[in-house]
Formats: sequence, C-alpha cells, structure tokens
Amino acid sequence: MIFRLIERLTFYTVKMLIVPLDFFLPRAYMAIYIVMLKRLGLKINGTPRYISSWARFDDFGLITIGDRTVISMFVNFLTHDYSLTTALIANGKAPPTDVAIRQPITVGDNVFIGISALIMPGTTIGDNVIIGGGSVVRGDVPSNSIMIGNPAVRVGSLTDNPERWLRRLEGGGVSFDKF
Repeated sequence: MIFRLIERLTFYTVKMLIVPLDFFLPRAYMAIYIVMLKRLGLKINGTPRYISSWARFDDFGLITIGDRTVISMFVNFLTHDYSLTTALIANGKAPPTDVAIRQPITVGDNVFIGISALIMPGTTIGDNVIIGGGSVVRGDVPSNSIMIGNPAVRVGSLTDNPERWLRRLEGGGVSFDKF
C-alpha cells in the first residue's frame, strides 16, 4: 500500500514536470510518458501516437493500449464500478461494505479517442476505430467503427467509403506533423 502510494506520487510529480515537453518536444514527452505508464502497469502493445497527460487511467494494470493509438485530453478509462452496491441496497440486500466490480479495458491498434470520452469497465475497442469526443463507450466496439454519443453508437465504418478520407486530404485545414 505504501509502495503504491509512493509510486503514484512520484508518477504525478514527474508527469507535471514533463507536461511542458508536450508543447515544445512532443516526441520526447511521449518517449518519457510511455516509460512512466508502463512502469505503473499499463500494457502498451507497440507505440502509441499520442497519450495526453490529461487522460486519466483508473487502474493501470487493467488497461491495454494498442499500437498507433491517440488518446486525447480528458479521456477517462474507468475500470471499476460500484453500482452493484447501490443496486443491492435498493433491493434490501445491503452488503457489509461497498462492492466494486473491476473489469479490464482493451484498446486495439490505430484507434483515435476524442476529447472527454469515457471508456467504461469491460470495454474492448477493436482496431482502426474513431471514438468521437464526449462519447461514453462500453461493451465491444467492432474494428473499423466510428462511434459517437452517449451512449456511443456506431455511426459508420472507416472502410466503407475510402474515397471520403482521401477527399478530406484535399480540403482546407489539413496539416502534417513536422517533427
């Protein structure tokens, strides 16, 4: 317990020190941040493109992130659920203490998770998925899906109309990373 507390305090202290790198040297920030996340137990398969320092991971050891994943600001990965306690009390079966259900979260390869999304316990996100900002995602998300809303619903596929994405390259407002 004490070791975990010290480890987390160290993590959050160092994280605040590297946040400025995110603005000036994002690749250096990511290299350091990935090492820190792995040390706390986050399973990372491959190399994520970006993980915001403002993303929140409930239980690092229950979360797996795939290759080329983007996790935007204020995304929350929630691996626990105490609603069982509330339901038991409402049904006259109050447990002696609060009861949590803990379930893993898995994010596949080449996934974009937009700002302020909430990923619920037990969620599995396939490969090549876009999760819209503010979406609340739970359950299984099939590969190649575009998911938006609360609750998140599948509104399209990344592979049904590939010309659509090529046309977006030709439109205004497109920029390319230079680092």
